[in-house]
Amino acid sequence: MPKAPSTPAPVAAPKLLARLYAGTSGWAYPTWKPEFYPAGTPAKKFLEFYASQLTSVEVNYTFRALPTAKILESWLAATPSEFRFSFKAPQRITHLKRLRSCEELVTQFVAALEPVRQSGKLGLLLFQLPPNFKADAELLSTFLFLSALHGSSAPLIAFEFRHESWFDEKIYAVLREHNAAVCIAESDDLLTPEVHTAKDYTCYRLRRSSGYSPIELDAFAQRFAALAQQRDVYVYFKHEDEPTGALNATQFLARLQALSEKQ
Repeated sequence: MPKAPSTPAPVAAPKLLARLYAGTSGWAYPTWKPEFYPAGTPAKKFLEFYASQLTSVEVNYTFRALPTAKILESWLAATPSEFRFSFKAPQRITHLKRLRSCEELVTQFVAALEPVRQSGKLGLLLFQLPPNFKADAELLSTFLFLSALHGSSAPLIAFEFRHESWFDEKIYAVLREHNAAVCIAESDDLLTPEVHTAKDYTCYRLRRSSGYSPIELDAFAQRFAALAQQRDVYVYFKHEDEPTGALNATQFLARLQALSEKQ
């Protein structure tokens, strides 16, 4: 009987650069082998290996279902204390209810993530709105006053707007009032303006399908390292069946590490 391939030992976790967290939007991709995951890595070890290479992940699982306490326990056990999980808000909130009359849903979402908050590994909550959802400053303000999102213990929140009408000073003013961030997203179709509405954190989603060149990754490293002197910075590269985003993220972190060693 052939011997099963051994699981590769995780490499040393990257040194955490103060206030800067980087990764991709997901990790459960067998097709990332062998370019990112070593060939012998079983699926149950993907997150452990991922967290040895990257410092954060944006969890898309929560867009369709809330994780159980058991699932969260396994995720937390597989990652070091410095690691950060960000979570995409459920589609019932962003796409079906479209931010209206959803206080109970928001409360359930935030409550389900309480084990992550208690662990100190909670990053931010991403509310990604549909492309046909046009700007409504009053609705946004009402939504942000929901009890689970308002107050001193509120989680970090970022909004990814995918209709250009949201890129307006009235919207930015509402977000500033509630210390909520504009998710600065780049895709093949839309580029969010570089606006920082939260006082102490910022979120980037780098979604260009072609990936990013070494020169572009160098520029990101310089730019985000400077920004992280003043605020927490979360950077998520695009996830696909190809490992391009994960490899971009590791290359980006390597460049940040090199910058920090020069200082």
